[in-house]
Amino acid sequence: MVNKEHFSKQFDADLEEARTRVLQMGGFVEEQIERAMEALTTGNDELIDQVIEYDHRVNAMEVAIDEICSQIIVRRQPTAIDLRMIVMIIKTITDLERIGDEAQKIARMARLIYTKDRLQTPRFTEIKHVASIAMDMVKKALDSFARLDPNSAAQIVRQDEFVDEEFRSIMRQLITFMMEDPRKISTSIEILFVAKAIERIGDHAKNMSEYVVYMVKGKDVRHVTAEEIERKIRE
Repeated sequence: MVNKEHFSKQFDADLEEARTRVLQMGGFVEEQIERAMEALTTGNDELIDQVIEYDHRVNAMEVAIDEICSQIIVRRQPTAIDLRMIVMIIKTITDLERIGDEAQKIARMARLIYTKDRLQTPRFTEIKHVASIAMDMVKKALDSFARLDPNSAAQIVRQDEFVDEEFRSIMRQLITFMMEDPRKISTSIEILFVAKAIERIGDHAKNMSEYVVYMVKGKDVRHVTAEEIERKIRE
């Protein structure tokens, strides 16, 4: 009985360590997005370097958490809800690592934009607006993960639909700019890459929120509408 209780407590401790590490990784990734957007709007070389250089730390965090999860599976052989927890963690850190990649991409595009002779400083109003929504989605997804609360998933899916529409609008604007003035083609393409990176950040945040629904409810809500997610959460 004592051994079983000890086993259970150690198992819970292992899971909690993995969850804590995920939240630490998530916090770091949030900072990377913020730094990347500041670098984009200011052209700060130090920030650009920092975002690019720190991407390896995000990668290292993913590898470390993945190893913890592998050890839990080998030692504890989790089943049912515990196994769903491990699956959620592994999938979440994959999306967080990819968000880090997108932040690095934004920083690299900022470097290109600010190291060439430009006719004028690009307007980032729309980009900053959609980025603020994507960052809010990441924050909500991490909060949902921390509380194991699936109720924000539908809202995040709706935000993702808005981010997708904003990306399409920005793309149409940039195409118009390029058609009107071929001298703007290079910078417009770089801004388009930034917009696409932000759109992908939103996609990854949506994925993370859906993993929480899977963990708590045991239901796969990928590729369904926000209304369908709400229905499945209520069931």
